[in-house]
Amino acid sequence: MRIAMIGLGKMGANMTERLLAGGHQVVAYDLAEEARAAVAAKGAEPAASLDEVAAKLTTPRVAWVMVPAGAPTDETIGALAQRFSKGDVVIDGGNSNYKEAGPTAAKLAERGIGFVDAGTSGGVWGLTEGYCLMVGGTKESVAVVEPALRTLAPTDGYAHVGPVGAGHFVKMVHNGIEYGLMQAYAEGFEIMHAADEFHLDLHEIASIWRYGSVVRSWLLELAERALRPDAGFDEIKGVVVDSGEGRWTVTEAIDRGVPAPVISAALYTRFASREQDSYGNKLLAALRNQFGGHAVTLESGAQGKETETPSGGGA
Repeated sequence: MRIAMIGLGKMGANMTERLLAGGHQVVAYDLAEEARAAVAAKGAEPAASLDEVAAKLTTPRVAWVMVPAGAPTDETIGALAQRFSKGDVVIDGGNSNYKEAGPTAAKLAERGIGFVDAGTSGGVWGLTEGYCLMVGGTKESVAVVEPALRTLAPTDGYAHVGPVGAGHFVKMVHNGIEYGLMQAYAEGFEIMHAADEFHLDLHEIASIWRYGSVVRSWLLELAERALRPDAGFDEIKGVVVDSGEGRWTVTEAIDRGVPAPVISAALYTRFASREQDSYGNKLLAALRNQFGGHAVTLESGAQGKETETPSGGGA
């Protein structure tokens, strides 16, 4: 199919490349000319404006918006609405609040434009591993964009989970669960780090736990990478940012009367990390960097490079 990718950060650029590899034609737009040039070199058709995006697409036109959540996403979708027409579809693949999906869909529906909210998980590894896609929208709108969804996702990694808003709701809870899983690893490794009498090699332990252990997971594989001797772990400060979804998940739990002590505690630990430094928080920061390319604060005070935090990079 022919599809536009709006936003060519780490996530958008990698998704563009995966779509191209799957045989799709991608019209690629970003404010940065160098970002457009980079994907053009991979085979995408660059567009220098949203007017050009709309002109280069064929009906039904489809645009995947992969820019930071909030005002940038709202403004981009609003601008596309002015250029799209009945039967076209806009996809929001960022970490938008699910409560915004309904009003956005309603505004687009006034023009006959479909809306799909696609919770997207995969971080900087999605290009090779595929993106888990949790999709909300009408059956009609999802059917239009499904060829691209199936290319972006690994086998069995895509589902139409419900109506408009359901995709971002499920992704929100997904990221809340990430908080709890990462916190458990961080606490366990901090306990071992404190056991000075054993002189434990924590990288070695992370490595062997990947095989046969009941706590093995992809996050543990990333912990092993982060703890490698040459990975720069000792230079990371234990300051852990939260990108919004954990807060929203805890708020939903409160509003719905659902106990969520693990996710809540993990969120509060991130708040506390900004006031104290610890081994566990260093590992949390390193894990976020490993799967999502999120920024880390270095001991020297220098800031690590951040890539696409609000647009699907994870918790």
